[in-house]
Amino acid sequence: MTDSRYLKRTILKEEIQSRHLGEARTLRIYLPPGYNELLSYPVIYCQDGEEFFNFGRIATYANQLILDENIEPFIVVGVEVNTKIRTQEYAPFGNRFEAYTACFAEEIIPYIEGKYPVRRSADERVLAGDSLGGSVSMHIALRYPELFRRIISLSGAYYEQSQQLIAAESDLSALDVYMIVGLQETEFESDTGVYDFVQLNQDTRDLLLERGATVRYAEKDGKHLWGFWQKELPAALKYFLQEV
Repeated sequence: MTDSRYLKRTILKEEIQSRHLGEARTLRIYLPPGYNELLSYPVIYCQDGEEFFNFGRIATYANQLILDENIEPFIVVGVEVNTKIRTQEYAPFGNRFEAYTACFAEEIIPYIEGKYPVRRSADERVLAGDSLGGSVSMHIALRYPELFRRIISLSGAYYEQSQQLIAAESDLSALDVYMIVGLQETEFESDTGVYDFVQLNQDTRDLLLERGATVRYAEKDGKHLWGFWQKELPAALKYFLQEV
């Protein structure tokens, strides 16, 4: 049974007006137990913000890690997305990709840093995403290396265009990536085709390693679903936050 302390969570909703996207974007912000504006906190920025909170249970896991596993308190920012246009924003071939990545780095990050006591070092910001959310996190880090070096990639959708962008990089030695993929993801049907996510992630891991990145890679029994990713999320968070 879940400890009731884990369920006492502080989650705020914010809305920002994005000049790049030409619309409002909703953010969910988790504040840790004992939150104090005079302190400073590491921060996890999540794509698919609503799903990370509802299906990934990230706020409950955060409480558990902080209260029982001696992890330093941290803040979580979930950036919500309209699932109908998600591929257009997250995939490098999407017609909203340029606007979304610019919004994320140039509007959302300054907004959060102007309102909450999050740390501003690239080593204390983590990008997290599942499927296309994992690959767009990678692309944001590649485009804004001064902002991001740490990525949680849950079954990242590293399609051909994504791999080409990674292959074009010469030095990724500053990058630290936590990658996991499910062994039952070899024939996943997405809105753009059927893909072998195990092969995509293996190939992307190799591209990253060849360019000097640090990669923690694992393949486990699991499907391309939140039922798999949710169970893997605490270990992914601990990988980065125990080092902070």
